[in-house]
Amino acid sequence: MEIGILEILGGLTVLLFTGYYYFTSTFNFWQIRGVIGPKPIPLYGNFKDIMFGKTSIPDFVKREYEKYSDEPMFGVFANRVPILIVNNARLIEEVLIKHFSSFANRGIRIFENIEPLSANLVNLEAARWRPLRAKQTTMFTTVKLREMFYLMRLCAEHLENTLDVMVKNDDIVECCELTSRFSTDVIGACVFGIDMKALANENSDFRKVGRKFIYADKWRTFKIRLKTICPSLFTLLGYFMYDHEINDFFIKSMMETMEYREKNNMKRGDFVDLLIDLKNHRDKFNFELTDSLLTAQAFAFFFAGFETSSTTMSNALYELALNPEIQNKLREEINYEITKNNGVLEYSIIENMKYLQQVVSETLRKYPIVSVLVRQAMENYTFTFHKLSIPKDTRVWIPVYGIHRNPKIYSNPDLFDPERFNENNTKARNPFYYLPFGAGPRNCIGARFGSMQTKTGLITILRSYKIEASAKTEIPYITHRRRFLLGPADGIYLKFTKLQ
Repeated sequence: MEIGILEILGGLTVLLFTGYYYFTSTFNFWQIRGVIGPKPIPLYGNFKDIMFGKTSIPDFVKREYEKYSDEPMFGVFANRVPILIVNNARLIEEVLIKHFSSFANRGIRIFENIEPLSANLVNLEAARWRPLRAKQTTMFTTVKLREMFYLMRLCAEHLENTLDVMVKNDDIVECCELTSRFSTDVIGACVFGIDMKALANENSDFRKVGRKFIYADKWRTFKIRLKTICPSLFTLLGYFMYDHEINDFFIKSMMETMEYREKNNMKRGDFVDLLIDLKNHRDKFNFELTDSLLTAQAFAFFFAGFETSSTTMSNALYELALNPEIQNKLREEINYEITKNNGVLEYSIIENMKYLQQVVSETLRKYPIVSVLVRQAMENYTFTFHKLSIPKDTRVWIPVYGIHRNPKIYSNPDLFDPERFNENNTKARNPFYYLPFGAGPRNCIGARFGSMQTKTGLITILRSYKIEASAKTEIPYITHRRRFLLGPADGIYLKFTKLQ
């Protein structure tokens, strides 16, 4: 039986109509609820520029926030999935703290068989997140930070030695790579008890894996887009989507470290010991605590620890290079506090460096690494403040980057001004308009560790070097278009001059 041209055209028409209906059937979601927002288009929703790498998620959300910043909320679509973006401080407080139990999930879909390392504390659903978070919080108490600071200081000494060698060869330094190597070594020494050798060797195994994870090549970019647009096909092609280099290397490294510790009865009181304890008490959890799930928790600290701190350090150096008067004031404080302590850098004296805290806070205000906080409604929910009702599983975003650059909240927001974070200004500002580490129970668990790591790196560099813009410094700052986390497009190149 032959199929005629009319039947073929008819079949294609039905197929196209079905596809069109599928990708647009949700587009009245916000309209019927009285929530305004940009008009979506079939297949992409409002994410076309993101999917084609023309803009980043941080820049997209900031751009849309600027259009609707006077509204308490607005709605967008990721492909066909509705997302509510909340702008108002009272709504943000509702989501993050007051009614946290209704928004305990992040709503990030996890493909554990394909991406086992994604099942970490950052992404996990509430049922597994709660008990694992409670156990891991013990790693970042003040006592623990004091105990591990000597390891951080050793890494800082390696940073200074590495920088001395680099500057002798070329006084123009790419800061993002340098600070990433430092942060990788700090995470290795303080959290995992592993010498990751990133400062000694820029192509160390851990640094290569970290670099690959952050800077997605074309194949990995394709996988991310496929996962977003067609998760069922991504699952079907799981064998081809699995990244052996990242997953196998990290799982193998952590399992070998844990086995070596157990075999030799070695204890260091670090994150590896915590994982071993979890492994030996699997029966206390009401879910399966697999080796890959354990390793995923380690990977979250490895990735978040080196990437967020290193980017914050680089961004701070960028602004200090462009604002020499701020750099000089900060260096004076650093030298004064260390001189008072007989030239020795210790945990306690860093806490006395108030202007350093202001500089770091302003860096995170202007360049919040996590530019969007994501949550998901765990039940049908009606907002107390606005009375909007949303169904279970609706995704909610908080546009941190947009809020931090809102001129009605931060006057002249493109100006780098640490005085925004002096005691009086900080008290006068609504705390829900400054969210570099999130807020509430699902805030950043390693915020204090990351802050200490960032400050230690900055102190080490500024004590010995004057930082200036160079011919290769990208002004103005341009964000990377293919990263979820906010970071520079092509690195940060600055001139380093050794101080006498």
